[in-house]
This record gives sequence, structure tokens and C-alpha cells, in this order.
Amino acid sequence: MFVVGGESLIDLVSEPRGPDGVIHMHAHQGGSPYNCAIALSKLGNDIGFLCPISKDGFGSYLLEPLDAAGVKTLLTQRVVAPTTLAVVTLNEKRQAAYEFYRGADRAFTQQGMVAALPQTLDLYQIGGFCPILPEDAAIWAEVVRAAMAKGATISIDPNVRPSLVDDFGSYKQRLSTFLDLAHIIKMSEEDLLALEPSLSIEAHSAALLARPNCELVIVTLGEKGSLAYTPAGRAKAGIWSPPVFGDTVGAGDSLMAGVLSYLREKDALRPGPLKTLGSAELEAMLHFGAVVAGLNCGQVGCKPPTRAEVDAVLSEERR
Repeated sequence: MFVVGGESLIDLVSEPRGPDGVIHMHAHQGGSPYNCAIALSKLGNDIGFLCPISKDGFGSYLLEPLDAAGVKTLLTQRVVAPTTLAVVTLNEKRQAAYEFYRGADRAFTQQGMVAALPQTLDLYQIGGFCPILPEDAAIWAEVVRAAMAKGATISIDPNVRPSLVDDFGSYKQRLSTFLDLAHIIKMSEEDLLALEPSLSIEAHSAALLARPNCELVIVTLGEKGSLAYTPAGRAKAGIWSPPVFGDTVGAGDSLMAGVLSYLREKDALRPGPLKTLGSAELEAMLHFGAVVAGLNCGQVGCKPPTRAEVDAVLSEERR
């Protein structure tokens, strides 16, 4: 089983106020680990999601896509705390401002989460909010160590958000603890810029590969595609553009799911084989992830593709 641990939330998107002065909002299920868990399951993996789910109506709303995709919620008892909200306000130019109201995603105990981990565990993915608060980070780090003790490969996609933390220097120290535990590190170009703007992508990637466990680094570049680095090779791949474009919500989460799925099928999702991946294999891995992300971008909102949809694209490309 793969386990994804971290936040689920509701995006409350506020449209620009019209002449009537009324605020109109739309609720969408979200959270990077939540999106990735669904994408992994739809690609044919056995997935557990480690996040408290509220008893409220938004909690039920979050469960619907998880259930539809076949994701197992590992914390089966729903919590009293309200669902975490990300309030997204769009101005007249449709530029977004975010405010987060944390709730159910923090309603956990270390004992409860460690006990919820399955006995057989192939991969544990660290969620983006895990390093934000010191008291949460300490618990999540122990959950990761418990997963490693079960033999899990560790991956992380941190989604660095400086606006969410009061002390960015302390946040970087906490994030560094998780990066030291991870075998696979995915970051966006924006993440790297936020962490250290003076370093090039190549220098960032070399520093990440020099950490105690890291054997694969992936860097997403938005419309410019993605990069991958191991001690044995490096590669770049472009994006895969859908016939009709929807939006980019969840594109990075879908790409990560595609990469992990590809590595599992190639029997390379474990320390040792990861660091031997050469340039040709890395390019094929990134392209598989790009197709998964591109198919997601053909939808409005995060709606990752099934494995059959991905295979149809790859089959057509081989003709």
C-alpha cells in the first residue's frame, strides 16, 4: 500500500462582488495530499489517506471523491473539529488572495496516526502542511519515521507557502528535517526560489541529492515542463497539452502521482534502484507524469485521469 499523509480542505472561492454587493462563493474539495491520494488511486495503486475528516457537511463532501476513487481513509473515526478552509478571494482581474482557517486537518494524535499505518507499507508521501507548525511537525516527523521502520520509501512535495508561516526561517529548519528523511523530493521552481533565491535549480538539486536519504529530485517548471535528477542522470520533459484546456488546479499533484506510479511499475520505487535511474528512464518517467498532469488540466478543477485514459494517450503516441 501507498499512504499519503497530510491535509484535506475545502477551497471556498469568492467571486468578485457584483452590483448587488452580495458575495457568491463556490466550495471545492482540495489539499495537495488529498489530490495526490485520489490521483494515485485512479492510476491503479492501493492507497490509504492519513488525515482526520470532520463530522461536518464539508467532511462528507471531502469523502465523496475519496470513496469514488477507492482511497481508504485510515483514520476511520470522524472528528468534531470543523473542516479546514482555504478562502480564495478573486479581484476584478481574477487574481487570487488566500486565507487559511485550520481545523480538522490538525485534529490528530501521534499515537492515533502511527496506529493507523498499515502493516505492509511501500511508500509514504509527506503532506505540504506538515512542517508549518512546530507542534504538528514534531508529530508528523515521528509518523514518517514509523513508516520508514515498516520499510516505506519516503516522498515529499512540500508546496512551500511563505504566507502561511510567521517565522520563515524556523519553517525552513522544520522542512529540512522532512527533506532529510525523504528518498524522493519534488519541488516547484517557485518553491526553490522561496527557499533560497540565490541558488540555481541545478545547485538546489545537487544540494537536495546530497541530503542523507535523497536519491531522486523532481523540479516542476509550469509551462516549461519538468526536470529530474539522480546521481546517475538528469532529464527534462515538456508538458503534455490536452486538446481542450480547463485549468491547472492539481496539476502538480497529478504529475507526482504519475511519477510514483511509473516508478512502482518499473520496480524502482525503493532506495538503491532510484539512484541508478539514468537520463532515458528519467525522461520517460517525466513524460508519463506530464500526461497524467495534462489530462487533469483538460478538466476544470482537480479531476485526475484514470489509468485507462493515460494508456490511451500513450498508445496513440506509439502509433
